[in-house]
Amino acid sequence: MSNFCLKSVQVTAIASTIALVLAANTLAQESSTASPWPDTPTARIEALAVLQTLNANLLGNPSATLTLDRWCAAHKLAPEDSKIVAQRVRVQDTPADSSIRELLAVGSEEPIAYRRVRLVCGNRVLSEADNWYVPARLTMEMNNALSTSDIAFGRAVQSLNFTRTNLSSNLLWSPLPEGWDMGNELTANRRGPLVLPPFLLEHRAVLKLQDGTPFSAVVEKYTNKVLDFPAPIAIQGWLLGRTTRASGSTPTRSCSTSPVEPCPMSISR
Repeated sequence: MSNFCLKSVQVTAIASTIALVLAANTLAQESSTASPWPDTPTARIEALAVLQTLNANLLGNPSATLTLDRWCAAHKLAPEDSKIVAQRVRVQDTPADSSIRELLAVGSEEPIAYRRVRLVCGNRVLSEADNWYVPARLTMEMNNALSTSDIAFGRAVQSLNFTRTNLSSNLLWSPLPEGWDMGNELTANRRGPLVLPPFLLEHRAVLKLQDGTPFSAVVEKYTNKVLDFPAPIAIQGWLLGRTTRASGSTPTRSCSTSPVEPCPMSISR
């Protein structure tokens, strides 16, 4: 190959690499979101409480789809009566490795189907999930719906009355620094919104039939859109007080009644 051809190949490869990096950076920037929450110590504590509430709801229910249905409705993330919809992500199948096969209690020759979806509430993507399932353990109607439509997996197999065994639950982001409960300072921007990373939670689980036979292994990652709703009332009260002070007018409430800004503590000596 001539030097000219070699240089052309190298330039093309470098250009492709740069394009991929730029695309990845763009996606990351778009995914990191300034939330409707203020970046204050109180807001960070309440964000953790809300996030752990969702975490507990997911861990306590067999169907992530139905849990997100309720979360979507309770927090008005979409028009009334909206349901979670699955968007299929058309990617190359990720073969089930030996650990997945062990979780599903199948041999090396047993067919395992793979599905990657985004669960959407209105126009908000609440989670992304990888799902390996055993077609032989589902009905023909279920397999047909899963292979030909964007139906959410939990809705497609709901009639199985399945159970869920949680393998792990990880906070991918914590609004509070390590040691905050031991007196370490809660750092916060205070003047800007609370900026959230793309993903906040990750769950790994196995779904089982009523007799305990496993039929699906899932890895679910929950996005920052699960917190995409107005800040709780207590935080809104803090914002009102801050805005009032900035304008120079007198607040209509006293500090002694504020759940966010109590009166300064006096210490008897």
